[in-house]
Amino acid sequence: MRILIAEDDPSLAEGLQRTLRKAGHAVDWARNGGEADAALGTQEFDLLILDISLPKLSGFEVLKRLRARDPRLPVLVLTGLDSVHDRVRGLDAGADDYLVKPFQFAELEARARALTRRTLPGASTLVKHGRLTFDQLGRVAELDGVRLDLSARELGLLEIFLHRPGQLLRKQQLVHHVCEWGEEVSSNAIEVYVHRLRKKLAPGGVRISTVRGVGYCLEMPADPKLGDGA
Repeated sequence: MRILIAEDDPSLAEGLQRTLRKAGHAVDWARNGGEADAALGTQEFDLLILDISLPKLSGFEVLKRLRARDPRLPVLVLTGLDSVHDRVRGLDAGADDYLVKPFQFAELEARARALTRRTLPGASTLVKHGRLTFDQLGRVAELDGVRLDLSARELGLLEIFLHRPGQLLRKQQLVHHVCEWGEEVSSNAIEVYVHRLRKKLAPGGVRISTVRGVGYCLEMPADPKLGDGA
């Protein structure tokens, strides 16, 4: 999952980045409202964590502009303003959820998972694909009930494939979803990550096919009934 944090407090933003990266997400950080608005206007994200009190452009204005372009992106608003009026204003502006500072990172993670689940097929906690099961809450993948040892980047790739089974994913799409700003990741590196993931999935009959020079596709299970949760 690709997440944008719009927060002007470096210590808080860096803490959020560390926490979310450990869960296998690609996390970018915008330090002011102007940076956030520019990023949201030119790139795709799966979740926005937005501080209301941003310099250069307020979080309310960032949210207003975002909703004019994209009414679907989940937005979790962070604020130190603990009044009913401010919470109502943020929700009316298009926020999906509200979290008042200070907060526990565990609660933010739980709220972020709840928001992104709403946008996924079936809105299910567990995604099943043949003999493979992926727990979106615990960030755990299992084959026939045995946990797979996956790196954060492999988890990110698996999540993308499971959300788009049977669809061709171009290498640049994969780079965009698993890599952060400033990361130099080549198509060759993506090939290596996919190769490693493919080897770990193969014993369970889960296949990632290659379309040479284009990208990859997670093949549908041989028995469609096995993939009802995908």
